[in-house]
Amino acid sequence: MKKQSKNILCSSFTLFFLLALRSVAASSIPGEVEDEREFDYIPKSKKGPRHWGELRKEWEACKKGEMQSPIDLSSRRVKVIPKLGEIKRSYKPSKAILKNRGHDISLQWDLGSAGSIKINGTRHFLQQFHWHSPSEHAINGRRYELELHMVHVSTDPDVKHKIAVVGLLYKTGQPNAFLSKLMGNVRSMVDKKGERKMGAIDPREIKMGGKSYLRYMGSLTVPPCTEGVIWTINKKIGTVSKDQIKLLREAVHDYAEKNSRPVQPLNRREIHLYQPNEEATPN
Repeated sequence: MKKQSKNILCSSFTLFFLLALRSVAASSIPGEVEDEREFDYIPKSKKGPRHWGELRKEWEACKKGEMQSPIDLSSRRVKVIPKLGEIKRSYKPSKAILKNRGHDISLQWDLGSAGSIKINGTRHFLQQFHWHSPSEHAINGRRYELELHMVHVSTDPDVKHKIAVVGLLYKTGQPNAFLSKLMGNVRSMVDKKGERKMGAIDPREIKMGGKSYLRYMGSLTVPPCTEGVIWTINKKIGTVSKDQIKLLREAVHDYAEKNSRPVQPLNRREIHLYQPNEEATPN
């Protein structure tokens, strides 16, 4: 009986250890810094984008990295790669939290609860959305009025590139339906760092538009500027109202009303294009 109890105790301890280890591994995934007071977007500020890499040792990639984001997606550097295939999305509704991080507005899910996308055969789970205004990425030198980043993370310890971000660009026009559902809560958070429980939010309500996209290897666009991020920028330009852009800017702190990092050198990187035959004509 004592031996059986000992075996049960050992089994319970082993299970607890494995679960704890998994939790630690997930929490150590490199991500964007949450403390917005450590950096800002003011061009001449000592905490501005030019100085991010000098503020903390673990942010050195912001200054010394050679695969930094965002970039200008120039058509002169694009290679058509048909085998990339369509983006495989498997999203589902899940409880979310709307958060004012000071430097942006983000919508966050428990990792894995809202589904995933598949890139290069690897499943990356949706972690959060956030918005930048004006857009961070440019297309042939043009920056748009807004950019949505859909951040995904792989929990596979053997995967080299753990972070995959899907970017959607918007110009002014008709209001964005997904943003319209959030605006009341965003309005209540103007200049107030904090969060709101949103109940179940369905990421499938974000409309991708066309199936064509641009892909390249880059980095996070805020400190610590972690490299090895798989970027997928949808070529279809959506619309957002001027009022929606204004509110997103008013909600964050003053130093981040225009929260876009300057475009970074492409260096020797390639930009790949996936374009179905029916979308052969450029947007």
